[in-house]
Amino acid sequence: MTRKIMAALASSLNPSPQYTVPTDYPPHGSVVEEIEGLIRVHKDGYVERPQVVPCVTISTLSPELNVTSRDMVIDSVTNTWARVYVPICQHKLPLLVYFHGGGFCVGSAAWSCYHAFLARLSSKVGCVIMSVNYRLAPENPLPAPYDEGLKALMWVKQQMLHQQHNKASELWWTTKCNFSSVFLAGDSAGANIAYNVATRLGACDGAALSPLNLKGLILIQPFFGGEARTGSEKCMAQSPGSALNLAASDTYWRLALPCGANRDHPWCNPLAVKLEELKLLRTLVCVSEMDILKDRNLEFCEALARAGKRVEYGVFKGVGHAFQILSKSQLAKNRAEEMMARVKSFMGL
Repeated sequence: MTRKIMAALASSLNPSPQYTVPTDYPPHGSVVEEIEGLIRVHKDGYVERPQVVPCVTISTLSPELNVTSRDMVIDSVTNTWARVYVPICQHKLPLLVYFHGGGFCVGSAAWSCYHAFLARLSSKVGCVIMSVNYRLAPENPLPAPYDEGLKALMWVKQQMLHQQHNKASELWWTTKCNFSSVFLAGDSAGANIAYNVATRLGACDGAALSPLNLKGLILIQPFFGGEARTGSEKCMAQSPGSALNLAASDTYWRLALPCGANRDHPWCNPLAVKLEELKLLRTLVCVSEMDILKDRNLEFCEALARAGKRVEYGVFKGVGHAFQILSKSQLAKNRAEEMMARVKSFMGL
């Protein structure tokens, strides 16, 4: 591929949230689904996503992190891309493939909160991070994000296999990666994506990715659900500005699941299948004490252990859902440091 073609692809990359709202757009009928301030779906299918979190470019990285970053095109047709973070060092580093949260319906790899968190995580842990920007529901319901997660991994495989033919614009990060040590990760809906991508790969023993070697799965406050409510879903009091409450959770699932599916669909409720029959990677689950998902996350960990899977978890005290990207309190900063240390230990660094 020529430099001109690569330049054209890079220029077509759009890091902004998908389907933003023109101010002069005509009415689209009544609103049928809404999460206040985040998403509004009209009767005719038109979707509004106010830009509640600014999107930022790679130039906003703090110099003291000693991390470089670039945006890479994975599929220009679907506008699937990734933001890659590489610590400045002289040796090869593990690769962490990361999926952002947002209930499958909102969010971006370019959101300022993710950009800051993942740059810091890359620096603190000492790993290359590839943050995947995937298409959103309801326009692209499940399993579209899982498909794009697999596509991103296959793209990584191709980058590795063709390193000797790659241009300098690609070698800047592939030469820093230890492709025999690859981890999947994500927070909230992104953790759900990482888990479901991992189970798909497990079904084929990971052969499709060979010679990439997947070493583990890191799930931060994984967004799972079920028709039966857990104790924390029923009783955990959430402030009006909370990142996730029960009403928002239910709305996300209505928008993301296939038509006619309920919250006991396996993509929502991992306990709806026999975990003993799945081949799963070694797994770390990060749970927030004040999150409505706390009990569901802990039940998931207990079920994995009963099924004989290799799982470990940590409960981070006094913080809620997505604290590591949204909260600026000193407590949240301390817990985020603890989380990064746990991730680093899990990755064997």
